Amino acid sequence: MSDHIHDENCDHDHDEAVFVVTDEDGNEHEMVLVYTFESNDRVYAVLLDRNDPEDDGVIFRVEEDGEDEVLVNIEDDQEWETVMKVYEELAAQENAIE
Repeated sequence: MSDHIHDENCDHDHDEAVFVVTDEDGNEHEMVLVYTFESNDRVYAVLLDRNDPEDDGVIFRVEEDGEDEVLVNIEDDQEWETVMKVYEELAAQENAIE
């Protein structure tokens, strides 16, 4: 994952948290942070592809690296299952409100 450079050439709102994520095929995607939630004392972030908002979101664990926060892939199957259950419950609650 690399940092997006914010300058006069940006074509997005700077209040938006944008990350450049490289997929398993080496393709870079500009991802927008749309939601964060906690589970088991850990923080998770849901990101959507800026250029394909209809695509499924991606969930990463947020970890601290010194003063910075970094996005980390969830490799553990049990952690992934727990995170997906929490996310699905939160999404269902959000949809019930709308």
